[in-house]
Amino acid sequence: MRKKYISLTAGPLAPAIVRFSIPLMLSNVLQVLFNMSDIAVVGQFAGPEALGAVGSTTILVSLFTGFLIGMGSGVNVKVARYLGADDQRQVSRTVHTSLLILAATGALLLALGWVFTPALLQLLGTKEVLLGGAIRYLRLYLMGMPAMAIYNFGNAVLSASGDTKHPLLFLSIAGVVNVLLNLFFVIVLHLAEQGVALASALSQYLSAGLVLLSLARRPEAIGLHRRKLKLDPARAREVLSLSLPAAFQNSIFALANLFIQSGVNTFDAVVVEGNAAAANADALIYDIMAAVYTACSSFMSQNYGAGLRRRVRNAYLISLGLSFGIAAVFSMLLVAFGTTFLGLFTRDSGVVEAGLIRLKVMGYSYAFSALMDCTIAASRGLGASVVPTVIVFLGSCVFRIIWVYTVFAYFHTIRSLYLLYIFSWTITGVAELIYFLHLYRRKLGVRGQEAERRA
Repeated sequence: MRKKYISLTAGPLAPAIVRFSIPLMLSNVLQVLFNMSDIAVVGQFAGPEALGAVGSTTILVSLFTGFLIGMGSGVNVKVARYLGADDQRQVSRTVHTSLLILAATGALLLALGWVFTPALLQLLGTKEVLLGGAIRYLRLYLMGMPAMAIYNFGNAVLSASGDTKHPLLFLSIAGVVNVLLNLFFVIVLHLAEQGVALASALSQYLSAGLVLLSLARRPEAIGLHRRKLKLDPARAREVLSLSLPAAFQNSIFALANLFIQSGVNTFDAVVVEGNAAAANADALIYDIMAAVYTACSSFMSQNYGAGLRRRVRNAYLISLGLSFGIAAVFSMLLVAFGTTFLGLFTRDSGVVEAGLIRLKVMGYSYAFSALMDCTIAASRGLGASVVPTVIVFLGSCVFRIIWVYTVFAYFHTIRSLYLLYIFSWTITGVAELIYFLHLYRRKLGVRGQEAERRA
């Protein structure tokens, strides 16, 4: 079988990581734009109530999509590891097993989400005036979960092989279709929040179909073949051992944010709507940075599979510096042009003013998340996922809940609520770094040096 994937184990690291990351950044931004365009279209053409309804679901959308992205990251690491070791047979088994796992996961999330949508929104304290629209939006949006799961599977496999351009192309096509359908359903058919949800779901199925078609046409080990589509128990255990902790880790952030959203909901509707508009910046910047974390895991995993200790270490350091720099630049732009950014989602000056409070606090905080997230990605690249997840749970879930019921409860200002992000990121990041240094020494000590000399 001829090997066509791109090796990540040779050549200068820094430019390779940048080239690898840029298409992923654009792909991640397009995924964010699915939900962001929903909010922009309803905010501009359906009014503030529809904006609040869609915005009230953002945390739950992040909960479900974050879970699927985490599942995909585990697939990425295992495929990259076997590619680095040039084990084509295990690559193929991992790919076919992972497709079945991700498809089943997407279907399960759809079923659970559909049943528990009203209860979850009520648990968040969603305003009564927004509740009906929020339920209608979220249930229709969840119809796209199986497709989103399949796309994240394909994106993980392709990026593990060094191909980040095709996922970008597929999402570009789906993104254009999503925006056009948004405008058609809302302006022409007057469907408001239901229209934008339906547009997003249909676009997800388009991107999933394109990624499956691409993999089915590939002759190498990462290619899909119907006769090989079966569950390999050993590969399933390997993938799930990485994917489930990563998925729960992503969900932990969303779970903690449920308590933050409950705090936001104690303020008036203007603050809730301003928070919903400004929160779009979170997804935008996080997902741009997440492209670097994917690169970090992919490069570290392939080079770890090949036994190249120095490249493993340097991949982490370069990725950390790049993600910190990206966050710093985008944060400055966000603070400088916050009013313009918020104007994409609302024309209400009161909502813009409320949104600016969040943008200014978060703009000075985003870069501090790089240490935490990049180090987690590095540990995952070395095959460790459980301990980083436990650390995240304590530092970014338990800590945030405590903050909400102590610091925020005492001051009860919106700024005191937003400040918990920078404190939780810093504490968790330091703890993740301590664990990663221990893991690195254990897995890439003397044996790693000897393997590198032999290579």
